[in-house]
Formats: sequence, structure tokens, C-alpha cells
Amino acid sequence: MSGREVTERQLRCVLPFEAAPAEVRLLRRAAARQLCSWGVQRAVDEAGLLVTELATNVVKHVGEGTSATLILEWRGELLRLEVHDKSRSMPSLRAPSCDEECGRGLHLLAAMAVDWGTMLTAAGKAVWCEIPIGVGRQACRRIERAVEALERYEQFNNGVAPRGRSRDTSLEEAAIELIADLLHWTTARGHDPDSILDRAQMHYEAEADAA
Repeated sequence: MSGREVTERQLRCVLPFEAAPAEVRLLRRAAARQLCSWGVQRAVDEAGLLVTELATNVVKHVGEGTSATLILEWRGELLRLEVHDKSRSMPSLRAPSCDEECGRGLHLLAAMAVDWGTMLTAAGKAVWCEIPIGVGRQACRRIERAVEALERYEQFNNGVAPRGRSRDTSLEEAAIELIADLLHWTTARGHDPDSILDRAQMHYEAEADAA
């Protein structure tokens, strides 16, 4: 890392995959599901294209069947995508000939991303890029507040995060438990839980349409 001070919450997802054409399609779908769970659906198409290019480069230039990892990281207004593999051969950006397919993926990264690069790692290398997340600050802050609330709720219930599960799965289960508790709370006070859910859904959809 660059050592810069981080002042905004970061959301991170690690997706291991095997370098193969069928796996690339599954990886793209997994990345799309993750972005939707974060509430940044508008980044799905662009990110999906870049995930495909990054993963396909591993298939072509490192070798089919190679173990690799995609990391998605939401940093404020940017989404960072990193693909790690075990090769230390660094890709280079060059002008491809008209009938040459190799090298076009990096040109696509350079054209679509606000920044991109490569770096050596302890296990090999990583190719990364960053794209604008495409959501307003209000939506970002709401998701940040939700994560903060879920982390506090999870700690209150369990003391520590459950082992053997991904962080996203753990927070998803905490969200379900928290919603159930809130419905119990509304019922105990004589409110209609269905009405509360409907009003929350309407509020969410109104803000999403306005964003």
C-alpha cells in the first residue's frame, strides 16, 4: 500500500477462482452479486467487463487451471479490482496489430479505468484498476452506517465474528437477525410489521430512483 491515510470506510471481498473460461463467467456473476449486495448495481456492467478481461488474461498468459484471486474493494467513490496470480511476469502495454488479440485487455483497462497498474507480490503479481463507483454520497453513507450497525449488532450477539465464514456472509446473517429483531420490536409496540417493511421499501426505492 502507499501509506496514505484512509479516512473513508472500505468494503472488501476476496473471490478465489481457477483460470478457465467457464470459471471466468462464474467469477463475473459472483462479482455482480457482490456489488449488488453492496448497493452499487450501476457499477455491475463496467466492472463485469473488466473482471472478464483481467481473469481472461490469467487464462491466456499464465495458464489454464492456474489458481488466482479477484479482490473487490470499495474505497469511497472508487471501486478497485485486483487479480492476483502466481506468475511474476509483468504484462506490458503495447500497440497490438489489427489481427492480434493479446494486449487488447490492457488497452481496455487503460481506456475504462481512472487508474490501473501492476505490482509484484510475495506469491507472484497483481494487476489492478479503479473505476468510479457511480453512486451518490448519501447512498454511500447509508451503506457505511448499515455496516457499522451490523458490526456492533454482531459483536453484541456473538462477541467475535463467527469463524469459518466470509465476512460478507457473517454480516448478511447479522442483517437478517437484526431485521427480525426490529419486526419483533414493532409488533410488541402494536405496530404492523408488514406496514413498516412496506414503508422502508418505499423509502429505499424513492432514494434509489432519485440517485
